Amino acid sequence: MAKTMSAQNLVRPSADSLAASASAAAKGGLPPVERWDPPFCGDIDMRIARDGTWFYQGTPIGRPALVRLFSTILWREGDRHFLKTPVEKVGITVDDAPFVAVDVTAEGSGRDQRLTFVTRTDDSVPAGPDHPLRVVRDPATGEPAPYVRVRRNLEALIDRKTFYRLVDLGCHEERDGERWFGLWSRGAFFAVIPSAELG
Repeated sequence: MAKTMSAQNLVRPSADSLAASASAAAKGGLPPVERWDPPFCGDIDMRIARDGTWFYQGTPIGRPALVRLFSTILWREGDRHFLKTPVEKVGITVDDAPFVAVDVTAEGSGRDQRLTFVTRTDDSVPAGPDHPLRVVRDPATGEPAPYVRVRRNLEALIDRKTFYRLVDLGCHEERDGERWFGLWSRGAFFAVIPSAELG
């Protein structure tokens, strides 16, 4: 009974209070979200659309600095996403991935290639063993949806123009007796599609 009453007495934070807490915690770099264990305060009306646009109460958040600040306190548990500060945790809606990669730079070639992605929130992501690439295919259309891990277990959907650039950087490799088209980055090969499907 006491637990129920204490849960009912929690005040759901506003976007302003979350921003203030995040700003205070972010001094000196990314906040140590993984070390915080605040109480769950319920869900707020915040959504990240598939194209990376953040909405609060149905209206796009027009300040890039505020979006960047919120992105530093993102947390994922299973299929749910949260904004987490030292004193509160609130659920938000994420349509696909919480980040979108909008550009990539490539250095070197072949096995020595190094790919670095940039997200809409200005994260620089060095694809490789710590930041793997993966591709999910739509079972109905076969359309690929490529992702790169940004941090913790949070991923960025790689936008279409960037994915097309990656196709030009790919090569074919044997993996487990099958030939795959994929990408090298920082010593790791990431299979994208079986070579046979490319005709």
